[in-house]
Amino acid sequence: MKIKVFADTICGWCFIGQTRLNNALKNFPETKFEIEHIPFQLNTDMPKEGIERSKYLEIKFGGKKFAQPMYDRMTEEANKEDLNFNLDKIKKTPNTVFSHLLIKLAEQSNAHNEIKEKIYQSYFIEGLDIGDKEILINIGKEFNINADIINDFFNLKNIEEVNSYISVAKEKEINGVPFFEIGTDFISGAQSSTNLESVIRSNLSQKN
Repeated sequence: MKIKVFADTICGWCFIGQTRLNNALKNFPETKFEIEHIPFQLNTDMPKEGIERSKYLEIKFGGKKFAQPMYDRMTEEANKEDLNFNLDKIKKTPNTVFSHLLIKLAEQSNAHNEIKEKIYQSYFIEGLDIGDKEILINIGKEFNINADIINDFFNLKNIEEVNSYISVAKEKEINGVPFFEIGTDFISGAQSSTNLESVIRSNLSQKN
């Protein structure tokens, strides 16, 4: 079964949603799933070098105090999945194009699920700048992807391909992520593992 996941690597709800999907998939040990990660950019106009976190919160929410209730709720939900978000460690909101490219490159060695997980952890738990090429190269090395291969893959043609998904999301009227395409169903938001499992089961039964 193919599952498409539209997500951004700086989206905490996407990290939570991915974790819940992974938990749901454990209940289908006999089923082979093909997970395709579709790049989504929450900030399509983000400068290549990213912007300072405090400035980003000012622009997006009018300041940290206005964003805090939303982040508190997200952190609370993350804790339920044993994800210990450290949002105060984040000093920069990055441009996510290169992180999406690393996930795409990792498809070639079937390490894309693990690398996406590592990128989420690096950002939300360790507070690393996942827009930084060197940080992404180090993540790639952990999964035996050569630094030169990563550098070569971060080219203009591939950057344009990641950016082309902006229009794909618009065509599908996807305004928020995570967004899952599971068989014939479309699921928006960080749904519970139970809900996701139910949708998977329903689609599997339609196939049989």
